[in-house]
This record gives sequence, structure tokens and C-alpha cells, in this order.
Amino acid sequence: MQILIRGEMTIADIRQALYEQLHELEDDYAIHHARGATLYVNPTDEFGEPVVARGPDGRIVAKMHCRGPYKSAADELKP
Repeated sequence: MQILIRGEMTIADIRQALYEQLHELEDDYAIHHARGATLYVNPTDEFGEPVVARGPDGRIVAKMHCRGPYKSAADELKP
């Protein structure tokens, strides 16, 4: 399944749009689990010009990896 978010916007706006679409997926379509997700982002500056993400060492960052949300120690100790 694809969720498409079109148009120039801030990362905060994209975050909100994703939240709303995922909420709709749960509520309207009764989908509560997924194996994973891939999000492609086309970074720009405030003028719409493409920008490149770079790490502290100056290398281009083309991919970020995530194993899910942060889990606190309290979450890990729940029975």
C-alpha cells in the first residue's frame, strides 16, 4: 500500500500528514499491523531547491535505518 503526500511542505507538515493518514488506515480500514515501511524524502531548502544531507564527517547520507520507536526501560519491564 502506498501513502502519497504531494507538495512542498515542512518536515513538521509531512509528519502531521503521515500521522493523519496512518490514523485513517487504522480507523477506516481496520489495519493495525504492518511488516515495515519505506519513506522516500526529497529534501529541499525554503526556496524549493534540492539539498543533500551530510553527516558530521561530510559524507552524503542517503539512507537512514530504524528498528521502530524508542522503548524506555519501563516499557521493557512490563509483564
